[in-house]
Order: sequence, then structure tokens, then C-alpha cells
Amino acid sequence: MSVSARLTELGIRLPGVVPPVAAYIPATVHGDLVYTSGQLPMREGALPATGKVGEGEGLVDPAAAKDYARTCALNAIAAAADVVGGVDRLARVVKVVGFVSSVPEFTGQPGVINGASEVLGEIFGEAGRHARSAVGVPVLPLDSPVEVEVVFAIV
Repeated sequence: MSVSARLTELGIRLPGVVPPVAAYIPATVHGDLVYTSGQLPMREGALPATGKVGEGEGLVDPAAAKDYARTCALNAIAAAADVVGGVDRLARVVKVVGFVSSVPEFTGQPGVINGASEVLGEIFGEAGRHARSAVGVPVLPLDSPVEVEVVFAIV
């Protein structure tokens, strides 16, 4: 099944490509790979939340952050598809790197980044299985709680 057909089957509509907030491009191709820049969970030009992920008042709930990681992955697919001429040129997910802006005692970064990994698996099936890093950091651009970059193989 093609990626576009799978997106339709899942009822997922990719967002528009998020414009860069600094001096970079959303994605670039090298050989048979497309690398996305770090994607924030932008929805209609805005972050749905800001701040640190953790448990407690004033912190971004880990379950919400997992949903934001999913949004980051969809933004990455959109950016990659834009530079290669469509989603059906994306053959497989090679690598995911996820960053979680979190309080020092929070150790659930892998669970947060599962939001990205799981949606990539839903969309790409076996070709969505990938190598991954999930890293806790003190702060991300625009005070985003999460950022994800993806490397795709293309056909």
C-alpha cells in the first residue's frame, strides 16, 4: 500500500510545511536520503504548549508531550515529502532523533518520543521501524516541549 493511501486509510491529513524560524531549510536530500530539520509541534503556525515536560503543576504533561511528538513526526513527513515530490517517494524511516525539554528528574523521554515512532509505524508499517534517540534537554527553540528530526530513505 502506498504511503498516500495509508494516510487516507488512517484519516491523517498532513499539515503544510512549517516555515523555518531561523537560517535553515525544513529538509534536504543527499543521495537516497532526506534529512529533516528539527520539527516543532507547530499547528497552524503556533505551538500548542510551551515549557518543560514533567509531572506537576505548571509542567507539560507527558501524555500531551507524546501527542506533540506525533505532530512533530507529521510535520517531518510533510517537510520531507515537499522536497522529494510527494509522500509516495518516502520508502522507509531510517532514524528518528527526539528532544524533550524536561525537568531534571523526568526520565520518560523515550515514552514521549514514542508519539513520533508510533505514528511513523502506523503510516509506514514495517518500513516505519527505525533507529532512534530520545534525549532530555534543558530548553528547545521557542520554549517548545519537544522537537523531532527524521531521516527517510527515498525511491
